[in-house]
Amino acid sequence: MIMKNALKNIVVAIGLTFAVATPSHAADCFVDYKAKQTANGLKLHYGVMQLSGGACGNRSSAQQVVSARLAKNGWTLLTILSILDANGAKQRQGNAGAYFLRY
Repeated sequence: MIMKNALKNIVVAIGLTFAVATPSHAADCFVDYKAKQTANGLKLHYGVMQLSGGACGNRSSAQQVVSARLAKNGWTLLTILSILDANGAKQRQGNAGAYFLRY
């Protein structure tokens, strides 16, 4: 039992050391985008979506993530307009309406 607890403490210490020593590659970001749905006639929407750091590095990565999330609900990504920080996202909240952080 003592050995098990000691091993557990070592693993936790190593994990914390790694977490503190490893810089984050990129902070979370937001994108504003336009999407369409054609199942029952043409529908369009403008939205703002939050992405994790890995998808924030370039537009191609962001497009893949946004496309996949929208596709789950029958939407097709038309374009990503911009990659934003939190302030940029907040400024667009009114325009995005119901599609602000929906996906």
